Amino acid sequence: MNPEQLKQQWLKEEENARIIGWDFSYLSGRYKEEDDLPWDYRALVLERLNKETDLLDMETGGGEFLLSLNHPYHRTAATEGYPPNIKVCENTLLPLGIDFKAADGEDKLPYPDGRFDLVVNRHGSYNVDEIKRTLREGGAFITQQVGAFNDRELTDLLLPGTPLPYPDQRLDKAKSDLESAGLRVVQAMEAFRPIKFYDTGALVWFAKIIEWEFPGFSVEKCFDRLLVAERQVRENGHVAGRIHRYCLVAEKKAD
Repeated sequence: MNPEQLKQQWLKEEENARIIGWDFSYLSGRYKEEDDLPWDYRALVLERLNKETDLLDMETGGGEFLLSLNHPYHRTAATEGYPPNIKVCENTLLPLGIDFKAADGEDKLPYPDGRFDLVVNRHGSYNVDEIKRTLREGGAFITQQVGAFNDRELTDLLLPGTPLPYPDQRLDKAKSDLESAGLRVVQAMEAFRPIKFYDTGALVWFAKIIEWEFPGFSVEKCFDRLLVAERQVRENGHVAGRIHRYCLVAEKKAD
């Protein structure tokens, strides 16, 4: 294809950049995100669960991961702050007897002191003081987070000079914050893994969806940079970056 034909194709991808929940099936077969992390978040959670555990899943999304744990509903609570997902949780979790409440992760948690044995949070915001307050003595907090340098090579390719959207999303800072709140960090892990796009149109769709990492992205604005990406695809079979993840497990000590 000549540049004008490519541009028209990419403009169609930009127009199609819509998503429900966190469903990337539109890109099926067109990209690959390596998620073979050196830890297993699900296994870390299950290690600390038994039928008597009082569990809170913060920023639960639509409750998909939480329900996959098959934890007794009367011992399960969840919070979510994104309005479309709140409706899903109200329709899905509340009828099961799960103690769901609408709340943003950084807000005060709508639960009493010492309510939970285990609080988990995957890729959501949280308030360390609220984690400590709602955990029982000896309870644990497990979180997996998207790091500050996630997809950075791709951002630098399309929008060079863009500031980090969340520069504080770092393992060292997260660990320090938990320890400063009086929690004991027992595990702290970090990983960078490849993400590859096998056609430039897939990257266009992705960059339009992940607007916080690619602020102001458009095909018109970034066309010359997209041509650079296209050359990489033709030469290497893909254009690549790295995902950034970290994981922490912390325990509440006796005061």
